[in-house]
Amino acid sequence: MTADRGPEVLTRYGALRGAAADGVAAFLGVPYARPPVGALRFRPPEPVEPWEGVREATAFGPTAPKRAYAPPLDALLPDPEVAGDGCLNLNVWAPWDGGGPGAGLPVMVWIHGGSLVHGSSAVPVYDGTAFARDGVVLVSVNYRLGIEGFGVFPDAPANLGLRDQIAALTWVRDCVAAFGGDPGRVTVFGESAGAVSTAALLTSPLAEGLFHRAVVQSGAPVALPLARARRTTRAIAARLGVPATAEAFAGVDRDRLLAAQTEVTGKGSPLTGGHAFQIAVDGDVVPRDPAEALADGASAAVDLLMGTTTEEYRLWFVPSGVTDRVGPLVQRLLLRKAKVPSRTARVYRAGRPREKPGEVLGALATDKLLRVPLNALADARLRAGADAGTYLYEFGWRSPVLDLGACHALELGFVFDTLDLPETRALTGPDAPRELAAAMHAAWVSFAATGDPGWRRWDRSRPVMTFGPGLPSVVEAPREAERRAWEDRVRRRESRQVTSG
Repeated sequence: MTADRGPEVLTRYGALRGAAADGVAAFLGVPYARPPVGALRFRPPEPVEPWEGVREATAFGPTAPKRAYAPPLDALLPDPEVAGDGCLNLNVWAPWDGGGPGAGLPVMVWIHGGSLVHGSSAVPVYDGTAFARDGVVLVSVNYRLGIEGFGVFPDAPANLGLRDQIAALTWVRDCVAAFGGDPGRVTVFGESAGAVSTAALLTSPLAEGLFHRAVVQSGAPVALPLARARRTTRAIAARLGVPATAEAFAGVDRDRLLAAQTEVTGKGSPLTGGHAFQIAVDGDVVPRDPAEALADGASAAVDLLMGTTTEEYRLWFVPSGVTDRVGPLVQRLLLRKAKVPSRTARVYRAGRPREKPGEVLGALATDKLLRVPLNALADARLRAGADAGTYLYEFGWRSPVLDLGACHALELGFVFDTLDLPETRALTGPDAPRELAAAMHAAWVSFAATGDPGWRRWDRSRPVMTFGPGLPSVVEAPREAERRAWEDRVRRRESRQVTSG
């Protein structure tokens, strides 16, 4: 490397030139598969073609086709768009001592969230500098989104976006040593849709052996049968007036396609239903329901760190006014539609006498969709005697921005230690506690390096590391009465099944 040319590495596909500063080298926009255009648009990813000479890797690559978040989320969740066809690219941040990369370093591969229709690896909050500063090779990945990544067609494979992630992990296995990373110490981590993807990867035979630890942030194992997952594709096809086939969609102007996709999925809600893109159980990349597979022992040898924010729901409920608009009657109607048992709802109301009906509804939604399934998975791994460690966390520091509290996605700037960025402060405000970010970031680094984030494994006392609102501390069985209200529902259902049998 010379001072004016930047750091260079040689991968199996060709040489790359990045940029270095303060002991960290960044290689951006690196292709891991061929551009998914033309005949490859609705096909599985194909390996990138080798190149001659040195490829410049100093700018983020193209992002997958998408639409911006609707206001006011567009201001809270900056989501840059980079034009171009080659969206199957990734970024690498690595420790760099001036003479070259290190060797045998832990690797972390980031899978972004965004409901499978938003997001990219170019989001500033996901800058990997702090991880590289602390001895980790950080890789962040782009993958196909929306109808092009998760449409379900009779004439194309399902889960193309998930197949993209597996292709990126294969690239990491084959190339990360050039950046100082150890391909035998890879941690996959993701948030929201990225966490759902990570959970699916934990059960996929196509991803077996490509990673060794996993972090699931604010997402739970979930996938739909093909027939149900196909409904969103058919609804978009009906809006466009074309057959619900990959061949027909390939002939639709992309802007028109994105507009129809947004119209169909824009009003969907995880609590009350509606059209949305989901990972599908396709019998191939996802052979069976991930929650069932994991409960039955899939990836029992993989160390697993999981958790949520305390008030996930506030990112959607507060800006939209749901917390203020929902009264007792509407709350009951929505809970009935979401099939929340009345006994469970009564436990939450009794434990939250000062909260608005919309806030109680949000707490129920957070637990139904996230906290309860993750607790159930931790319990299943404990019962099965999983060889690897299982660790749970909760992020509870409350943002003052728009009264969002400890909302969905708030922990990201703490995990990546990017609190100083204006894009992070859009959600955290200017005075987020640096010591909390240092502690949370250090836990993720420790987990990647050793499999231990710094607190005891999941056991019958239900230890949960809570990051905020004060100093990090382990709390045993937080809000246990509410969690048990869901567990009691399962026991009653199983009892009825035994009796009727």
